[in-house]
Amino acid sequence: MAGAGGGGCPAGGNDFQWCFSQVKGAIDEDVAEADIISTVEFNYSGDLLATGDKGGRVVIFQREQEVPILKPMDLMVEASPRRIFANAHTYHINSISVNSDHETYLSADDLRINLWHLEITDRSFNIVDIKPANMEELTEVITAAEFHPHQCNVLVYSSSKGTVRLCDMRSSALCDRHSKFFEEPEDPSSRSFFSEIISSISDVKFSHSGRYMMTRDYLSVKVWDLNMESRPVETHQVHEYLRSKLCSLYENDCIFDKFECCWNGSDSAIMTGSYNNFFRMFDRNARRDVTLEASRENSKPRASLKPRKVCTGGKRKKDEISVDSLDFNKKILHTAWHPLENIIAVAATNNLYIFQDKIN
Repeated sequence: MAGAGGGGCPAGGNDFQWCFSQVKGAIDEDVAEADIISTVEFNYSGDLLATGDKGGRVVIFQREQEVPILKPMDLMVEASPRRIFANAHTYHINSISVNSDHETYLSADDLRINLWHLEITDRSFNIVDIKPANMEELTEVITAAEFHPHQCNVLVYSSSKGTVRLCDMRSSALCDRHSKFFEEPEDPSSRSFFSEIISSISDVKFSHSGRYMMTRDYLSVKVWDLNMESRPVETHQVHEYLRSKLCSLYENDCIFDKFECCWNGSDSAIMTGSYNNFFRMFDRNARRDVTLEASRENSKPRASLKPRKVCTGGKRKKDEISVDSLDFNKKILHTAWHPLENIIAVAATNNLYIFQDKIN
């Protein structure tokens, strides 16, 4: 993507011309729970790509410079944990973020955020605690947390009420008082039974520049300027056509799915997932967006990805898919963008798809 700063991604990506590179994973229809990919991320250089699954396994792919593909590394030794940081969380950990000082990191669960030193495994410092004295008074939980990419004293965490708090650890050891509070006022006319559920933030990510942050809720992605707390500077609708389906999505629990989001290397574009193995890209400069599909039917080398469109009513065109035909069991929750190039990784259940800019 063209844009100022960051990794200098090639300009061709602005046209959203993407092609298939490769796919890893089994073709079986019956997928074991343990095989479902739960995270995907490039390292800082983009030469390594790691995936984790619900079975507790981590697979690392390494790029070979003379073929622009990612393939499994030869295991030279058996992996074993170097350090175990234990006994600090009562609930499931939803976020881990390494600090820019490269000495500390945070871990967050529903009610607490702890600060760790990489060399000290037997204790951590509790920096956020929202647990009420009486659990019956609990009204929100922490959904995600991340350190600022450049300011080691700054972190943000999001909540199930659709808010984001920015904390400065220089103010106090316990960040029980936030420095900034980001919330978009709700339109009373659009309030419904599902309003609080769909406003819950499932992911928060700082831009590489550190000036912006991005939040993902159930139906949209929002970009916030850290200097403006009252409202986002951008709101991108991911699958607004599902608003009329919220009742059935509530009944099948899909409304509680937690979609992640990511920036490209220059912060000029963002990506997030949807259902039917669709994923969405938004060009922030050109104000354009596209829906693409991760499918083995398009898995021929260098095959172009054709934009997909969802029909919400009326006469359906030939290249459109009806909203009633979407497969909600096929969902893309995890995506990653190469930090320097237009190469993306998309996790679809137990399959990992790699796509690249068609220009390259």
